[in-house]
Amino acid sequence: MKIYLLIICFFYGLQGFCQASASASVNTRVSVIDPIKINKTLDLNFGNVISSYNPGSLILTPDGTRTANGVQISSSMPGDVSPAEAIVVHGNNSYSINLPDSFILYNQDNPNQILIINQFVVEPTAGTTAGTDILKIGATLNLEANQLSGFYTNTGGFNVTVSYN
Repeated sequence: MKIYLLIICFFYGLQGFCQASASASVNTRVSVIDPIKINKTLDLNFGNVISSYNPGSLILTPDGTRTANGVQISSSMPGDVSPAEAIVVHGNNSYSINLPDSFILYNQDNPNQILIINQFVVEPTAGTTAGTDILKIGATLNLEANQLSGFYTNTGGFNVTVSYN
């Protein structure tokens, strides 16, 4: 019986020496990267288009090719034609590109007359410097039947947003 009493006293005595807390050292690190940058180098220019008695569209691809649907384009008087272009500086990081669903152009002489641009298409290609890309942007220009002639623009421009993933 003494042995049992001795064992019980021994275990109760150890309870006073039990560990009540513990700690560990945690190292901290951070890698600061440069912010993503975008700079426009060319505006989106559809060139000259000839209105029709029916609605139509003009597709401008990122490589600068124009395709007319229900409207006409003149090869002898194309006007200024260029897809939009921007340079993105992103380092070795991946990113996403956001474009608007649509954009409105206003007739310079009659602001009640509008054209709608939609179906934006973007093609990024590697730039000449590591960590840069060149974005070429095309879209579809939609014309109403008997669209009023004139110069259509929107000086506010549309936003091309790039964000790190």
